[in-house]
Amino acid sequence: MSNFESKPKLVVVGNGMVGHNFVEQLCEQGLQQHLDVLVIGAEKRVAYDRVQLSSYFNGAALDDLAMTTAEQYAEWGVSLKLGATVVGIDSDAKSLLLADGTRESYDKLVLATGSYGFVPPINGRDREGCMVYRTTDDLLAIEAAAKNAKTGVVIGGGLLGLEAANALKLLGLKTHVVEFAPQLMPVQLDAKAGALLKAKIAALGVEIHTSKVTQEIVDGETGRLRLKFADGALLDTDMLVFSAGIRPYDNLSDSCALEKGARGGYAVDNFCQTTVADVYAIGECASWQDRIFGLVAPGYQMAKVALGHIVHSLEIAEQHHGDFLGADMSTKLKLMGVDVAAIGNSRGSDDTRFVELMDEPAGIYKKLWLNDAGNVITGALLVGDTSDYGTLLNLYLSGHKIEGSAAAMLLSGDAPALPKSNNDLICSCHQVRRGSILKAVAEGAASLGDIKRCTKAASGCGGCSASVQKVINEGLAAQGVEVSKALCSHFEYSRQELFHLCQVEGIKDFATLLAKHGKSHVHGVGCNTCQPAAASIFASLYNGHVLSESRGQLQDTNDAFLGNLQKDGTYSVVPRIAGGEITPDKLIAIGEVAKRYDLYTKITGGQRIDLFGAKLSELPEIWEQLIAAGFETGHAYGKSLRTVKSCVGSTWCRYGVQNSVGMAIELENRYKGLRSPHKLKMAVSGCTRECAEAQGKDIGVIATDKGWNLYVCGNGGMKPRHADLFASDLNDAELVELIDKVLMFYVRTADKLQRTSVWLESLDGGLDYLKQVILEDSLGIGDELLSQMQAVVDSYQCEWKTSVETPELRARFSEFVNPQAAPTAAALPYQRVRGQRIPAINLTPAAEEETL
Repeated sequence: MSNFESKPKLVVVGNGMVGHNFVEQLCEQGLQQHLDVLVIGAEKRVAYDRVQLSSYFNGAALDDLAMTTAEQYAEWGVSLKLGATVVGIDSDAKSLLLADGTRESYDKLVLATGSYGFVPPINGRDREGCMVYRTTDDLLAIEAAAKNAKTGVVIGGGLLGLEAANALKLLGLKTHVVEFAPQLMPVQLDAKAGALLKAKIAALGVEIHTSKVTQEIVDGETGRLRLKFADGALLDTDMLVFSAGIRPYDNLSDSCALEKGARGGYAVDNFCQTTVADVYAIGECASWQDRIFGLVAPGYQMAKVALGHIVHSLEIAEQHHGDFLGADMSTKLKLMGVDVAAIGNSRGSDDTRFVELMDEPAGIYKKLWLNDAGNVITGALLVGDTSDYGTLLNLYLSGHKIEGSAAAMLLSGDAPALPKSNNDLICSCHQVRRGSILKAVAEGAASLGDIKRCTKAASGCGGCSASVQKVINEGLAAQGVEVSKALCSHFEYSRQELFHLCQVEGIKDFATLLAKHGKSHVHGVGCNTCQPAAASIFASLYNGHVLSESRGQLQDTNDAFLGNLQKDGTYSVVPRIAGGEITPDKLIAIGEVAKRYDLYTKITGGQRIDLFGAKLSELPEIWEQLIAAGFETGHAYGKSLRTVKSCVGSTWCRYGVQNSVGMAIELENRYKGLRSPHKLKMAVSGCTRECAEAQGKDIGVIATDKGWNLYVCGNGGMKPRHADLFASDLNDAELVELIDKVLMFYVRTADKLQRTSVWLESLDGGLDYLKQVILEDSLGIGDELLSQMQAVVDSYQCEWKTSVETPELRARFSEFVNPQAAPTAAALPYQRVRGQRIPAINLTPAAEEETL
C-alpha cells in the first residue's frame, strides 16, 4: 500500500481512445480506490472511437461513437474535465497550467495527448473550404461544407486519407484523392498492391491522382478552390480535406525538460516513462526508440505497461505488467469496401525472398516475404482477399516453418493448420491471446458478453467475434460443458435444425412442431422467440398467408397487423415500388390516399414512399384503394425482401452499360414473397460508378460491359459490412440462378434474426465455403435449392390483397368492438410540421402553436 498519508493524485492528460483505455484498465482493477484520478480532455466530447469516424456518414450518430459516458467516470470516482487544454508543465512544482489560467497538481502524470492531422505547408491551405479529418468537430464541419458542394478532394492516399475519401463519397460528392507518392498506402503496400488498390477504388467512382505535388491552392473556376500541381496540372473542387498523416501532440515539451524522439513525440523507455520524473507518455504522442505507433493496439499495450509501473512505484501493487518492447503493426481493414491487410514487414526489401500471386481477373494480390530459407514468413500483403489473414498472422507471429512450398500454399489458400497455442493472437485491438480467453472461461465466463467484459476481446472493431466465440466453445467443451444451440426454453434445436425437421416431416403448424419436437417438460404455447421463428420457417417453406392456418397468433406485432407499429400507436403503410420505378398515375394515387387519411409521407432510402399515421381500422380501406391503383404490399413489416434499389442504368444514364432498372424490377418481383431469417435488401447498379450502393446490400449486382457482377452478404446497418464479390460477368439467367441458391441456402441454414452478413461470417470456411456450396455444388443440393425457390415464387400472394378480400382476416383490423365508437383522426393529438401531421408526443414549446 502507498506510503502517502493521502491518496496520490494521478492526472491523465488526454481523453482519446488510449487515454480512456488507461482509465478503464485502472478502474476495472479497482485501483482508483487508492488514487485521486483526474482526466483532462481538450475536446468537449467524452472519449469516442476515432477508428469508426466515417460510420457517422453511414447513419451512425455521434453518440454511437462514444466509448463511455461522463456518468460512468463519476460512478468510477474519476474526475473528468473536458474542453480544457493543458499548456504547460512545471515539473519542479509538479503542476499543470491550463489555458484558462488554472493549475492542477499531480503526483504521477500520464500524457495521452495523441496526435493531430498533418497539413502540408501549401500556399492557400488556410482558405475557406479547407479542413482536416480527425475529430468529431471535423465531421460536423465536413458535413456542413458538403451541403453546398458537389466535389471534394482529399490530400493524402494513406489509411486516413482513404477513410476521409470514403466519408466524402458517403456524402454524395464526386471525390478525388491526391497522393504525393506514386501509389496509395505507400507505407504498407508495394507498387503492385498499390496499383490494384487504386484500380479497385477508382472502379467505385473515386478519381485517384498519384505522384502529385500540390504547390498552391487558389480560387477555382468550376469549383470554389483550385489545386495547382508541380507538373502544371489543375484540379478544381468545392471543398478540400487534408488527411496526409499525423503528427504527435508534443508541445508540452516546450515548458519542461521532456525530450523528443527523432520524429517528434515524447521519448519514453520500456516502462513508458519520459525523461522527466513521474511523467509517462502513451499512444501516438509517445516515441519509443524513435518509433511512433499510429495504431490503437500498441497504445493499449503502452497503457497497460505504464499503469503497471505507476501502481508498482506507488507500492499499490507488488508487480508491474512487464515492459513495452514494441508492437506488431499488422492490420486488416476494409477501405471503401476493398479488403486490405498488411503483416509484419509488409514491404520487404530488395534482398528479401518472396512469393506473390496476382489474380487480375478476380482482383486479388497476395505476397509473402520470407526468410533466406524460404520457409518462415517475415511479412505479407493481401489485397482483394484477406481470408487467410488470421492464419498468416499467426504463422508470422509464431515463426512456424512452412512445410513444402510457400508458393503452393499461396495458390491453394491452404495454409498449414498450426497447433493451437495459448499464445495465438485472437483480438489484435486489445492484444488478447487464446490463453487469456481460455483462462476467463475456466474462471466462469461462458458467453461472448462475459469475455468482452473481462478480457476486452471483440470489444474493439468486432472483427474477431467469430474467432472469440470458437475459443469460448473450445474452453467450454474442455470442461465437459455442452454448448447449447437451443432456440429457446421450448426447443433444444437451433433454427437451422428446426427448419430441416419441418421440411423433412412436412410440419406446417406450431402445435405439431411443439408436440413432436418441443421439450417434454415445457408446457404452454411457446414464447416470443420460438413462435415468430417457427412462423418464419413455415412461410419460407410453404409460403401461405402469414395470418392464416392459425399462424396469426405466432407473429410479432408488425406481422400480426401487416404494418410497422409506430411510436404513437399508429401504423405505417408501405406499398411496393419495384426498382423505384413508378408511373405518374400511381404517384397521384399515393398522394390522394395520403391526403384523404392525412398521412405523413416520406421518400425512403430504398426508393419507395412511406405513409405514416394510419389507424389500425383504416388499414384495410387504405390498402383497398392502393391495390385498386395497382400496388402490392411492400413487406416493410416482415423479415423478407424489402427493396431492390437501382440507378437508371443504360436506359437514361450516359455511363450505364446494362439495364439496371429492368433487372432490379425482375429481382424484386421474383423474391418479393420470400420470408427469411431477417430482412433482405438488394440493389442493382448500371455501372461501376455504383450509384445504387449495391455493395452495402445483402445481394448487390453491378453491371459490367460483359454482364453482371454479383456481390453477397453486405449490410448497411449498425455494423456496416461491404458485400463480397461472389461471381463475375454473369448473364441474366446465371445471375438469377446464383441468387436463388444463395438466398435459399441462407434461409435454410441461418440462425434466428441473423443478417446475411453475420451468417456468412459464422459459416465455417466463410466465403470460400459458400462458393463451394453454390458454385461447385459440393453438397449436391443445388437443384433442390432452385426447386424450393421456384416454389416460393410460384406461390406468391399479396398478403394485403388476401386480407382485405377475406372477411375473417379483415376483421382483425379493428381496435374497437363497435367501430362507430372509435375516435376520429381529429381527436388524436398531433402537430403540423413542414406541412405534415406528426405525433404530438414530439411537441416542443415552440411547436405548440401549430397544434390542431
